This record gives sequence, structure tokens and C-alpha cells, in this order.
Amino acid sequence: MSTSKEEFLFLIGGRLREERETIGKSQSAIAEELGTTTRTWGKYERGETAPDGATLAFLNAKYGMDTLYILTGKRTPDLGDISNDELELIKIYRAAPLAVKAAALAALTAGSSATGSINVTGSGQRVAGRDYHEEKK
Repeated sequence: MSTSKEEFLFLIGGRLREERETIGKSQSAIAEELGTTTRTWGKYERGETAPDGATLAFLNAKYGMDTLYILTGKRTPDLGDISNDELELIKIYRAAPLAVKAAALAALTAGSSATGSINVTGSGQRVAGRDYHEEKK
């Protein structure tokens, strides 16, 4: 399925309008804040054109508008302040085989009462070097 640039602009415009309405601002109030015209803002929301990166950054900084959502339709997850080490762990975890993921989760939750079991998703039926269905044969 192919989506045209015009369709993307239309979707971006709709999400931009949704974010504006969430903060309770009118088109003219937002346009004034940005130093642009209501006509230009209306073009953004109708999907005739798109705001530039600086405009999106301003809307995020000033109003907390979710620029990832505006551009892609996916909400930015609320991770709080995440360190570079934590980001690296996520990258390594995502690339790891299922057995390594299971071991990592077991190590990180050892002694913690936060969870009673570990759920690991992935492909294959092997966990910690053993076939998950091994005893069912």
C-alpha cells in the first residue's frame, strides 16, 4: 500500500488540529504565537502545507505538543528522563536472542517482588538453551 505525500500532509494537518484543540487554543492564537497568519496555520491543518521543524519544536517546547504523533500518528512513550545507558540496554535487548532476553529479565527481577513471573516474547521455542516443549514429548 502506497501513501502519497498529499495523504501524509492531510494526516499531519488533522493531528496538528487535534493537538491544538487539546491545548484549547484557537487557530488565530496559535498563529499569533508563531508570528504567522491564521491563513498559514489553516493551510497546515488542511494539509495544504506542513510546518517546518522549528515550528514543531516550538509547539513542543511551549505547549507540549507531541511532534512524533503529529508526524507519524504514534504517541511518544512517556519514559521520563532516560539515560544513554538505558537506551543502549534497550538496543542490545531488542537484538538479543530469546534465551538472552529471558536471562536478562530474570537477572533484573531477581529478588524483586514487583513481578511473580517473567514473560518473554520472541521467535523460536528455546529458552536458556532448552526447547520449551522438550518435556512434553
